[in-house]
Amino acid sequence: MTYKQCYDLWLSSDAVDEKTKAELSAISNDEKEIEDRFYKDLEFGTAGLRGILGAGTNRMNVYTVKKTTQGLADYILANFPEGKQMGVAISYDSRINSDIFAKEAACVLAANGIKVYLSNRLRPVPELSFVVRHFGCIAGIMITASHNPPKYNGYKVYGSDGGQLPPEDADKVLAIIEKTDIFEDVKTCSIDDGVASGLINVFGDEVDDVYLSEVKKQQLNPEAVKIAADKFKMIYTPLHGSGNIPVRRILDEVGFKNVYLVEEQIEPDGTFPTVKSPNPEEKSAFDLAIELAKKEDIDFIFGTDPDCDRIGVVVRKPDGEYIALTGNMVGALLTEYVLSSRKAVNNLPDNGTVIKTVVTSYMPDAICRAYGVEVMNVLTGFKFIGEKIKEFELAGSHEYLLGFEESYGYLVGTHARDKDAVVAAMLIAEMAAFYSLKRMSLYDALMELYEKYGTYRERLLSITLEGIEGVEKIKRIMTGIRNNPPKMVAKHKVNFLTDISCSTRTDLNTGEITPIDLPKSNVLRFELDGDAWFAARPSGTEPKIKFYFGTKADSIDKAEEDLDAMLMSIQNLIDTIE
Repeated sequence: MTYKQCYDLWLSSDAVDEKTKAELSAISNDEKEIEDRFYKDLEFGTAGLRGILGAGTNRMNVYTVKKTTQGLADYILANFPEGKQMGVAISYDSRINSDIFAKEAACVLAANGIKVYLSNRLRPVPELSFVVRHFGCIAGIMITASHNPPKYNGYKVYGSDGGQLPPEDADKVLAIIEKTDIFEDVKTCSIDDGVASGLINVFGDEVDDVYLSEVKKQQLNPEAVKIAADKFKMIYTPLHGSGNIPVRRILDEVGFKNVYLVEEQIEPDGTFPTVKSPNPEEKSAFDLAIELAKKEDIDFIFGTDPDCDRIGVVVRKPDGEYIALTGNMVGALLTEYVLSSRKAVNNLPDNGTVIKTVVTSYMPDAICRAYGVEVMNVLTGFKFIGEKIKEFELAGSHEYLLGFEESYGYLVGTHARDKDAVVAAMLIAEMAAFYSLKRMSLYDALMELYEKYGTYRERLLSITLEGIEGVEKIKRIMTGIRNNPPKMVAKHKVNFLTDISCSTRTDLNTGEITPIDLPKSNVLRFELDGDAWFAARPSGTEPKIKFYFGTKADSIDKAEEDLDAMLMSIQNLIDTIE
């Protein structure tokens, strides 16, 4: 079926509501828009669905959500006889239509005879991950598009271990979804009928109590909080998302007394009216918080994204400037804090392990070496960290200490199997309070790490390429640098290429190829001389290709100059690829 035939089918189908038909009729003279909405189905990948809200097969709407849920239901029924009774947990964040999509998914599952545990209000991603295991579910669904702009929403699927579906299982679900007719094959019922039948079970605050009790168990220095609480001040913003209730509650329960809130950003709002983007990776998201910090003389700010799985931190330098710490910086600070705190009380296990992704800073490696702790690198995506936690528990081989990725996601504890900004908020605040007792800010603590381990700095170049043309351009860029790797990047010679798509590491000087133990993924990582590196990967959730850079130098200025030159070198290389 062509995209135009698909468009016409939606306009004529009795299964499509009149509001959707009106939206489609309004673009009848915009051929490019019709093509973009219908040239493909919204892709179901290892992160589930994520797309622009609107009518069409390549959009997030009730029809694509119901089709996907029917595919998931068929997968459960075909592969897990006990799955109907185990059930599926569903939660959602503050995005536009998140609550609607959650209820539609619940109704499809109930119509297929599958038990559902449906959240009675928005809740964060890590709590959904926890709830899957708390109720013993076969799967979980989280309606969210994380930190994407307001026009996006998404649908993430979790396995029975509370982690996002691994690639092999996602592929099986996708194969079923592709065979499912978006209108003819979908079963559904009303929400009232689902509840009356006992198949849709609504959960609420009672689950929060259990989840937060697990979070509190991850405290490392409760005494430091107790001593600092009267004077130590912080600012928190939930950026209109789902972190407001759980983050404020955990901070209160562990004893923090001076938590200032960005009032304009407390209420959930999927239009995110006070920010350009609800992304704690971007300093502009903290403009209002910084204004408040200057007014109240506060040097520590943090904020969580809409689904509360990522956290960003802003600190004040000695000269009064407020700077945003990168995910790599916070990861290094947490690594030092977790390991040093556990060592101080003789609770650092011999088999302790820190897990991070292949595009994350190598400063934590230096920290872990100093403490005799193993570091494991996994593919980008927290599901791979979750898989390692499961593997450790089954084998009893390692003790998980901390997992994180450069994109502002952290997890201490095994109560969740996804990044958790609730536990991260508690521990980062505790860490800041701990250093405050030494008359140090988190910025001071970072400078101390640089003195101890070397100045590691990283940079991200993210290039957005939307539409059909963008997809093809991203493919050409990856093929170009894979087949013709650069010999030099700025002043650095390129020595090794790790191509994770074929699980190999090639010595570019000798041509020797050795295997690596990572699942195949479209990621390229280049090792350069001088402790520098860069990596390239297409985003799995956005129309972007991302380049990651890292270096080590004698000072911040030298490291930043090196990163500038490396980034320009790769940008020039990209410009030559047609």
